[in-house]
Amino acid sequence: MFPLLKENIRIAFDSIKSQILRTTLTVLIIAIGITALVGILSAVSALENTISSDFASMGSNTFNLQRYEFTTHTRGGGEREKINPIITYREVREFKETYSFPKTQTSISFTGTSNAEVKYESEKTDPEVSVLGVNEFFLTNSGLDLEEGREFNYFDIQNNNNVAILGADFAEGLFKNISPIGKTISVRGVKFTVIGILESKGSTFGNNQDLRVLIPVELARSIFTQPNINYNISVRVGDKEMMEGAQSEAIITFRNIRRLNPVEENNFGIEKSDDLINRIFTITGYLNLAAWIISIITIFGSSIALMNIMLVSVSERTREIGIRKALGAKNNTIATQFFMETLIIGQIGGIVGIILGIIIGMAVSAAAGFEFVTPWKAILWATGITILVAILAGSYPANKAAKQDPIESLHYE
Repeated sequence: MFPLLKENIRIAFDSIKSQILRTTLTVLIIAIGITALVGILSAVSALENTISSDFASMGSNTFNLQRYEFTTHTRGGGEREKINPIITYREVREFKETYSFPKTQTSISFTGTSNAEVKYESEKTDPEVSVLGVNEFFLTNSGLDLEEGREFNYFDIQNNNNVAILGADFAEGLFKNISPIGKTISVRGVKFTVIGILESKGSTFGNNQDLRVLIPVELARSIFTQPNINYNISVRVGDKEMMEGAQSEAIITFRNIRRLNPVEENNFGIEKSDDLINRIFTITGYLNLAAWIISIITIFGSSIALMNIMLVSVSERTREIGIRKALGAKNNTIATQFFMETLIIGQIGGIVGIILGIIIGMAVSAAAGFEFVTPWKAILWATGITILVAILAGSYPANKAAKQDPIESLHYE
């Protein structure tokens, strides 16, 4: 049995080599469909992995009060969309002083600028650094960890100490082979002592999380005085079972701060960190669906092309089939030979498609700053699909070849 199978495989490869151009075109058609599937699924997996790593550290026990919900719905009937007021410093300060739900801690923050220049001695960065004003709970509530140094403490914030925590990129960029801890930097002419370096977070949607400076919020307010600054509030709940109660209390507190009547809608948004992840994953689900639709259409076309090339091959090799049958070859031996050719062509196309898909996924991930992961699930699906395509496309030609009459085949020209 095994020598016969080995002989069929050898004949299949010889036949493929003899029709190299036609085989190559068929392989490319199959590879395009697999490339679309693996490439898109790889990029989507990298996006999901990056988002998960960015938000998972925050946990499911953190929620934010912000100007808008994550998704803003436009009202129908020509009515203009409601514009929520910014969250002011007075409001966040009053919220922090008023909100007293058990086992919670509140962080407040704002972005002073996204194009600051940071100096250290004679060295300076490009003007693309984000400077954030934060309080002592910002790092914990945001799920940020330190690579080196210490966090802000209560006295740093209350006394407006000139201290700063830097993103991971500063350790290699601004400071050359020396520890930044204890060094003095300058931001808009104000000097700060570096007390900590954040662990690397990478870049998400083009926003470099490692190129930022955190300073005490009151000190930041004295440096960045532009009007209409929007502040952020983040609340971390120590006991996840108390999340619903903590959110309800936060909504009531902020409604009172804004003096909203009971019949008025909230003019602010509230978001849980895991709600945001779920909504983004819903979007990536549509991308996955699009990948499947594109690849299925392409693979359907490739299966037709593969069936066509095998039918042509059967017609061209009718005399060969007659000779083999006259020499004693059974129907299942002839069918196995042609089926083996179909399977080999399908698998070559699948392998080429998987390789190209992974390369595309890696390229997209690198360009977008996503954390690439090997798409094993997509690879397994692609392998299974190519086998299925080979079975569907090869069954009819193989059956047709097996059923040919040997006498008529020998007379075929």
